[in-house]
Amino acid sequence: MLLIQNAYLINPADSREGICDIAIGNGKFLAIEASIPPEQAAALAAGLPGDGEIRIIDARGLTAAPGLIDTHSHFRDPGFTRKEDLQTGAAAAARGGYTSVILMANVKPAVDCPEAVRDILERGRKTPVHIYTCANVTMGMQGRELADLKALAEAGAAGFTDDGLPVLNAGLLRAALKTAGPLGLPVSLHEEDPAYIRQPGVNGGGKAAAFLGLEGAGRAAEYTMIERDLQIAIEEDAPLCIQHISSKEGVDLVRRARKVHPGIHAEATPHHFSLTEEAVIRKGTLAKVNPPLRTEEDRRAIIDAIVDGTIDIIATDHAPHCADEKDRPFTKAPSGMIGLETALSLGIRELVRPGYITMRHLLALLTCNPAAFYHLPAGSVETGAPADLVLFDPEGTWTVTGQFASKSSNSPFIGETMPGVVRYTICGGQIVYQAD
Repeated sequence: MLLIQNAYLINPADSREGICDIAIGNGKFLAIEASIPPEQAAALAAGLPGDGEIRIIDARGLTAAPGLIDTHSHFRDPGFTRKEDLQTGAAAAARGGYTSVILMANVKPAVDCPEAVRDILERGRKTPVHIYTCANVTMGMQGRELADLKALAEAGAAGFTDDGLPVLNAGLLRAALKTAGPLGLPVSLHEEDPAYIRQPGVNGGGKAAAFLGLEGAGRAAEYTMIERDLQIAIEEDAPLCIQHISSKEGVDLVRRARKVHPGIHAEATPHHFSLTEEAVIRKGTLAKVNPPLRTEEDRRAIIDAIVDGTIDIIATDHAPHCADEKDRPFTKAPSGMIGLETALSLGIRELVRPGYITMRHLLALLTCNPAAFYHLPAGSVETGAPADLVLFDPEGTWTVTGQFASKSSNSPFIGETMPGVVRYTICGGQIVYQAD
């Protein structure tokens, strides 16, 4: 049995906060109380299989929270495992405090058939964290033929997305939402219309585009798609998530739509609420992402939307790439940055410490909110629930050195000192990461 003592628990699912002891056994939370005395601990351990051994963690000064949940990660497996694979992606997740990860489906072969879903889930069970996967909306992500969403759901898909590409055909999207809604699974959309993009990964008409001598990706690429897709979701009364929102116009559209249809949600990435296009000038391809980093006005609009609940999920869009790929000229380098190992720290640095939101609010964005939207058995510390937990030092600091658990190191934050040090990640009752 694992006994965690003197932790400051923040459980956003029921707004519980305070110092407590937490007993874990058989993969579940056995007891959560102000104090668990030795005789009670011994009795709990005696009721478990094994020799009754109790491992004690003194969590004095540490915050305990539900294991973090990422609803938007790329582990590149199968097809691109030079960049990342299920095992290294899971290790990065554990190091960042994540115990549940939903993978995107832009791998090779595409996740457009039940066999592909089952393969990822089966191999994911051999990793130290909970691995889920979305399936594709369209066959081969080609945008021409709807995948068999019912069969994919029966195989275990957590949702549907062609992330990396938009669903340009409005009729196909409507058909997808009509099918996915009754299945109880969300559709998540990458909103970038290529008609407004000359070169991806840099804000069209902005400072960085001018610095690079490029036209870039116009903001209309995002907000025109968002406007269309929100309207379809409202008409079909279907759950929909706008992925990695980047523009103030997109934020305003989601804010208005959520007042009409509560099934609409939006995710923000740490890099979109932490950085602007200035990072592209400083960091080059390490700050090249789709949709691109935009202006300070856009960044503040995203933060305001987090504050008022318009954006209710923080997702990393963890996107590993090899060093030789990112070393190419800007227009030839792929878009994306890794994010699982820095997300919690960026949330503390950019949202909590400036006073925009509380730590409880931040943790809700990272735990119970995504769990509720994707119907995951996670996101709360309560007796009988799966024992997924992160213990972190909110006052501690660490320096991003470039030595990541991820197979890739394409982060623009290398060299920066961050607040919030993950000390332990516990998944299914097992310690899957422990800081040195």
